[in-house]
Amino acid sequence: MRILVFAPHNDDEVLGVGGTIAKYVNEGHEVYVCEVTSGVDKKRLERIENEALAAHRILGVKETMFLGLPVVGLSDIPLKELNQSILDAVNKVKPDIAYIPHKGDMHDDHTRVAESAMVALRPVNSPQLKAIYAYETLSETEWNIPTVDNAFIPNAWTDISETIDDKLRAMSEFKSQVKEFPNPRSLEAIESLSKFRGSTICVRNAESFMVVRIIN
Repeated sequence: MRILVFAPHNDDEVLGVGGTIAKYVNEGHEVYVCEVTSGVDKKRLERIENEALAAHRILGVKETMFLGLPVVGLSDIPLKELNQSILDAVNKVKPDIAYIPHKGDMHDDHTRVAESAMVALRPVNSPQLKAIYAYETLSETEWNIPTVDNAFIPNAWTDISETIDDKLRAMSEFKSQVKEFPNPRSLEAIESLSKFRGSTICVRNAESFMVVRIIN
């Protein structure tokens, strides 16, 4: 299978899907990551993209696509441009399974990417697509105003007990992003969430998702 993960910002894919990515790779599937935004500062941009590539090597990602759109600026570019950029990634990969950010996350970039991804992943565009899942991102998903529309209500889980160490090693490559506990973007917080999600299904570590669409 071909799996495509959309990340509004560099590191979102590791926070939300890192263990699942490694598990897919270990099972012989191809995983592609589409990093939608990048910083405007050239030095910072090079650093964070190198961090992402190092993290993806650990996880076994087949290809990383950097769209280079503005951070905290997706609402300022024409919607048509954003939709086309994401559609181009979908057409290139032709995924069997896609992972998108949760539309109720605090950061508007996450909402924009989720909505544009859903446009690109319509069945008329991707007849081969069998499933779409929304993932949670620490410091984004849990910090928004708690309303019905914003709530992340997981109804699918991946047992990542065998790949949690890969996820943590990959996240460690984001030296510009990792913080000290109790910051939610600390390795301890990431592992703690995996244990909490794992306890829901009686495994040691898990990642949880919301099913957006499944075709059997």
